Amino acid sequence: MQHIDPRPTLAEPDDDPWLWLEDIEGERALAWVAARNAQTLERFGYGRFAADRDALAAIFDRPDNIPVVTRRGGRLFNYWTDAANPKGLWRTTTQASFESGTPAWNILLDLDALAAAEGEDWIWHGAATLPGSHERAILSLSRGGGDASVLREFDLGTKSFVDGGFALPEAKGGASWLDRDTVLLSSVFGGPEMATASGYARTVRLWRRGTDPATAPVIFEVPATSMSAWATRDPNTSGERIFFAEQIGFFDSSVHIGDRGGPRTLVDVPTDAWFHWHRGWIAVRPRTPWTVGGKTYGSDAVLGMDLDGFLGGKRDFTLLFEPLPRRSLQGFFWCAGRLILSISDNLAPVYEILTPSADGWLRETVAGLPSIGVVDLWPLDADEEEANGDLLANSQDPLTPPTLSLLHPPAAPRILRRAPAAFDPSGLEVTQHEAISTDGAGIPYVQVGPPGLTGEAPVHLSGYGGFAITQKAYYRASVGKLWLEAGGTSVTANIRGGGEFGTAWHEAGRREGKKLSHDDFAAIAADLVRRGVTRPSRIGAEGGSNGGLLIANMLTRYPERFGGLVCTIPLIDMRRYTRLLAGASWIAEYGDPEVPGDWDFLSQISAYHTAAPGRPYPPILIATTRRDDRVHPGHARKMAAKLQAMGYDAAFYEPEAGGHGYGRDNRERAEFIALAFNFLRRAVGWD
Repeated sequence: MQHIDPRPTLAEPDDDPWLWLEDIEGERALAWVAARNAQTLERFGYGRFAADRDALAAIFDRPDNIPVVTRRGGRLFNYWTDAANPKGLWRTTTQASFESGTPAWNILLDLDALAAAEGEDWIWHGAATLPGSHERAILSLSRGGGDASVLREFDLGTKSFVDGGFALPEAKGGASWLDRDTVLLSSVFGGPEMATASGYARTVRLWRRGTDPATAPVIFEVPATSMSAWATRDPNTSGERIFFAEQIGFFDSSVHIGDRGGPRTLVDVPTDAWFHWHRGWIAVRPRTPWTVGGKTYGSDAVLGMDLDGFLGGKRDFTLLFEPLPRRSLQGFFWCAGRLILSISDNLAPVYEILTPSADGWLRETVAGLPSIGVVDLWPLDADEEEANGDLLANSQDPLTPPTLSLLHPPAAPRILRRAPAAFDPSGLEVTQHEAISTDGAGIPYVQVGPPGLTGEAPVHLSGYGGFAITQKAYYRASVGKLWLEAGGTSVTANIRGGGEFGTAWHEAGRREGKKLSHDDFAAIAADLVRRGVTRPSRIGAEGGSNGGLLIANMLTRYPERFGGLVCTIPLIDMRRYTRLLAGASWIAEYGDPEVPGDWDFLSQISAYHTAAPGRPYPPILIATTRRDDRVHPGHARKMAAKLQAMGYDAAFYEPEAGGHGYGRDNRERAEFIALAFNFLRRAVGWD
């Protein structure tokens, strides 16, 4: 069967009949949301829903879940949530106590108690502690889970907020410590002139204790057309040096070195390069080929040299890593004078350590880590200058719960915690396969489920395909408990647009290639049928955010390949997306609808415009959250309204809070997920 690829009739954005649903708190819009929420809960909040919700909430709230820790000033910090503390506890302990298995936690802040006392729906967004002493912190607290936060200075010794300390009303942005009485403020607070078109900070201000942040001197400013501005203290110098960064677009930035007076020297690397220097050495990863020092280095190579030589104008780099078609760099970081490379070797995790010296770069592979599944590795210490080389590793696979280990290479990893099993993996296996997309490219995917399937398997298929983000085969408690344990099969798609195989893989699914990324996902659905795993009506697909755009396009372009779709926190209206909240920041990924040539290809994936009556669309659940101040909830609202008006089976759900996620606490997240699975089971005939 030929897939459906309709071309929309382009209308001016303000001709949109559902434009009023973009008024997030509008009375008419909220009445519409309330009515649809009630309908959806009546249809799908029955049967196994309550049991599933309670089971997931219990898994998320288990007291023996792994507490992920960070070391600051020799102490370990953790933010913990459970059923008794749904908003959470900020707490600390000693390393010896943590390694004992039964740590004695010192509670610094009870956010549930604070929220109750202040009558605010506070959601934790993190803490930046004062380097060195770590006696003070700037806490970031969100109302309802949105990106915008309130900043408040906190004294760790007295466990209280500092009277007259650094405090900022709700706004997007943050603050970075310079010294005890000075912070670098990158925030939209102060008026529209402080924000870029993307809604992020346009300036960096030098905010001194006891002064009005609105009048703090601006020491760095970027054009409103750029994405954002930020600054931070360089921890790699005995003096005071500041990094100033202009985020030009999602994949381009320029960085200056300066001081309290502002930027002084531009760091001479391409705007699309990622670089990081540390203890006298610099590593650079260009996104596109870079000719420098008489040599040309390819995309995603890693180059290293001594920092003094680089800042002095030398460019005699050493090539430290060069990618292969299915061996790609996922990232790198420094720790205690050593450069750690994160490598994906045909989706298998590999970590290499390079130690620089005047005699060259010593290379070794981190030993003792699993060679299959997923391994995430990062420094235990939050601050570079405090790092002693200790690393944390979190390893898992789709059937094996996470294990947290401490390692200090070359010593073998030492297991600190094992997460409890969330579901019974008996009779399940993990296999890797490859589908052939419309242009002949091989698209890998990971399948989890029982062997020997005979064409009737209920399949949960998920994907993302954007922003160079790699989809890894994690242990997913919700999928395992609500789908696999009941005999279903799950599939994780590694489509183009992601970062699985480096920049080339991402580029193939960016801008004009986004349509091809969606073709990849549909090809996997077809391959599952070809291999005899299932049939189209038994495939339920799910995706969120950029993955929500993917799912919306499966509805309009490949409806015959799915039995049901779940589209969460999505962007869908690609004609207006740049005008809604943070949308302008994604032009580098999608293109600019205001540019006619870009709209030519964007119009083909703007599911809000391509949706048409009389097509064989499968049932779809479109869900968002009202406090999502990143991807506008109007995308989801308008798509659901349009589909319903055309007579399609399109359910809609929008909880009041949650930000760009599924809820403000574990129980709300469990409810959101359980509702989606109850919908999918019914849609694919597996109720």
